[in-house]
Amino acid sequence: MKAAARIKPPRRNVLKKVSSNSLKDPVGVYCRVRPVPDQECCIEVISSTTVQVHPPDGYRSSRNGEYKEVQYSFKEVFGTNVSQKWVFDTVARPLVEDLIHGKNGLLFTYGVTGSGKTHTMTGSPGDGGLLPRCLDMIFNSIGLFQAKRYVFKLDEKNGVEVQCEVDALLERQKREALPVPKTPSGKRQIDPEIADMINVQDNCKLEEVDEDNVYSVFVSYIEIYNNYIYDLLDEAPFEPIKPKPPQSKILREDQNHNMYVAGCTEVEVKSTEEAFEVFWRGQKKRRIANTQLNRESSRSHSVFLIKLAQAPLDADGDNVLQERELITLSQLSLVDLAGSERTNRTKAEGSRLREAGNINQSLMTLRTCIEALRENQTYGTNKMVPYRDSKLTHLFKNYFDGEGKVRMIVCVNPRAEDYDESLQVMRFAEITQEVEVARPLDKPLCGLTPGRRFKNQAFREELSRQLEIRGGPIDGDRERSVTEALLQSFPPMPSCELLDINDDQTLPRLIEVLEKRHSIRQILTEEFNKNVLFVKGMLQELDASLASRENYTQVKMAEKDKAIVGQKTEIERLEKKAKTLEYKIDILEKTTAIYEEEKRNLQLELDTRSQKLQRQASEKRRLENRLQGMVTETTMKWEKECERRVAAKQLEMQNKLWVKDEKLKQLKAIVTEPKSGKPERPSREKDREKVLPRSLSPPPVPNAPPVRLRHRRSRSAGERWVDHKPSSNIQTETVMQPQVPHAITVASASEKALAKCDKYMLTHQELASDGEIETKLIKGDVYKTRGGGQAVHFTEIETLKQESPTGRKRRSSPSDPPPNDAAESEWTDVETRCSVAVEMKAGSNLGPGYQHHAQPKRRRP
Repeated sequence: MKAAARIKPPRRNVLKKVSSNSLKDPVGVYCRVRPVPDQECCIEVISSTTVQVHPPDGYRSSRNGEYKEVQYSFKEVFGTNVSQKWVFDTVARPLVEDLIHGKNGLLFTYGVTGSGKTHTMTGSPGDGGLLPRCLDMIFNSIGLFQAKRYVFKLDEKNGVEVQCEVDALLERQKREALPVPKTPSGKRQIDPEIADMINVQDNCKLEEVDEDNVYSVFVSYIEIYNNYIYDLLDEAPFEPIKPKPPQSKILREDQNHNMYVAGCTEVEVKSTEEAFEVFWRGQKKRRIANTQLNRESSRSHSVFLIKLAQAPLDADGDNVLQERELITLSQLSLVDLAGSERTNRTKAEGSRLREAGNINQSLMTLRTCIEALRENQTYGTNKMVPYRDSKLTHLFKNYFDGEGKVRMIVCVNPRAEDYDESLQVMRFAEITQEVEVARPLDKPLCGLTPGRRFKNQAFREELSRQLEIRGGPIDGDRERSVTEALLQSFPPMPSCELLDINDDQTLPRLIEVLEKRHSIRQILTEEFNKNVLFVKGMLQELDASLASRENYTQVKMAEKDKAIVGQKTEIERLEKKAKTLEYKIDILEKTTAIYEEEKRNLQLELDTRSQKLQRQASEKRRLENRLQGMVTETTMKWEKECERRVAAKQLEMQNKLWVKDEKLKQLKAIVTEPKSGKPERPSREKDREKVLPRSLSPPPVPNAPPVRLRHRRSRSAGERWVDHKPSSNIQTETVMQPQVPHAITVASASEKALAKCDKYMLTHQELASDGEIETKLIKGDVYKTRGGGQAVHFTEIETLKQESPTGRKRRSSPSDPPPNDAAESEWTDVETRCSVAVEMKAGSNLGPGYQHHAQPKRRRP
């Protein structure tokens, strides 16, 4: 069955593997909708083969809030107004025809609790279901050809044999003499509770019935409760003091590899009333209970088995042939499955909860088997079908392996409350219809003349009629006897009437005729004696042959008896072995269940850990993305900062260059001036007037010599160093400058340089808080690693910074006049003037600002 949704995309067609066996039929799946008046429905019948399932109001079937409407196709859909007869003619009638023709069939109803499965199978008063209609059709078809009771006898190994009329009569007399209740007879008064169910007026009948066969019907009724099989027809003696619980039955496999219930009661029935009364007797023992969803909810799977045994008549059409090869045993299984249910809706507790769990587990096993069969047939795999996980699937595994047709009626309740359960039922039906079952083979022909029953019967009736009319044997209808032939071969007797005393002709003719007859009689007597002697000799030879054959037969019988005894011993041994193997199988099934539970738990744990790992991986990726973003942001920030610092440094260097140019100009002017006296410098006054708006530095300390940069020897001068100075390094004018001899100067880290030295020094420059450049010398030791590389271990940091030795702050305003003439003379001194620098202030937005920086004169010792 293919489902077509209006919203979801169509299913992708799967390329099926072509099977070598083309004689296969798909499982027939039908749908029946229960009438629900005045309630909201979620299932709508679109056509005779399609139904549409839509969510009820207020139910969102998807995350985005859209409503889904899904259509499912079946072989045929029965609406709310379809009668029981129409359902029977469409679904069950072909199975009954196959049963009479010697083929097996399986029909089961499936659905949630309260969907009408039991009503479809059993029916109601005045409207019988599929089961009574099947029985009525069977007995209407074979009623004239049924064998007498106990002619067919079922053995305990799912086989059948034919007894002769004498054995059947003895068994009938033996059963009638027993004090146990007799098998219900069709002539007795029918229970009024079931009279309306079996009063079917359709008279459905199969016309193509083999009239040269004799038939017999056997029925049995079992239930599968909590995965145990119980016989509903078992008449166990009732003990009022300590009643015994019913004993469960076991499944066995016959010589044809078919599964059957060992020790199950099988009753031979001769009419529809008798068969349905047997069914009703077992139906009263079936386990039902009251739940929140159904007042009479079935708590078990019921299976009603109808076996039809048939065998051909002999050539005379009088007796049944007893060859086992010619006996045909067919079976029709009518299964009423228990409804699947959810405990949160039924509010089941205790035993009801355990029953619901077993019901759902068996139905889940059935679904698993169907899915495995579909997968094997669709993709050509050889996946094991778990029939043994449940008694229900184990009992009917032969039908799915090709022992008969399989039909399923999906009963649905269109109420809005059953939407979720109905959706699961529809999906299971979709899978089931894709499974194909091999067709059963036709039964072999017996090879006798057809129509012999009625021909011989008509001959005997005509012979009896002729005898009644004529009152004796009829010459035209039988052969002449040997005595009559001999009498007719004698010469005819002449007339013996004497008309005259002197008549001398009559007596001589009579004497002559008598002499001829006497001579013929003597010849015949001699011939007869010879034949008698010959026949006697043949009889003696025959007696001797019979005696020898009897002796040979006795010897063979003795050998057969020994073989039978040996076979019985072997059978007992095999039965014990079978019981042991069944016990082992039960243990293995329990072990398998434990392992499966552990596997499910481990799979659940694995899924949980996988989800956790996925969450961790996603969190890691998120952190990496965040860190990458932070790195990018920090890089951009530092790039901007470096650009700003480079611009500031360039501006500072330009200012220094300009200051040096000014110093040189002033020095040139001083050198070129005459040295006589102290002439006035009006230009100086003008300059002073010009620089009034600028910030002036305090006058330098008098008699301080200019500072010269000097170098100091590093404390580690005896070792080989790597002097790492980046390309952006700026030479500063700090007083103490490090000097490392025999150093390898590099602009970037070099592996070759590290391999030749054992000390490492990195020069790092940054802008201090006061705007001056601060130089840090980071020193470390070089070590060789085990992998053949070099590693640096930093041990100390030296800091070089430019500071004013006076510690005085610069003046921010030129309003204070010079203190005295001495200061003026110091200010105009050449050495003082040469030590003064005019510097542009970095970062000024109003153009270059001038600041005077004076280096104090260093006094000579």
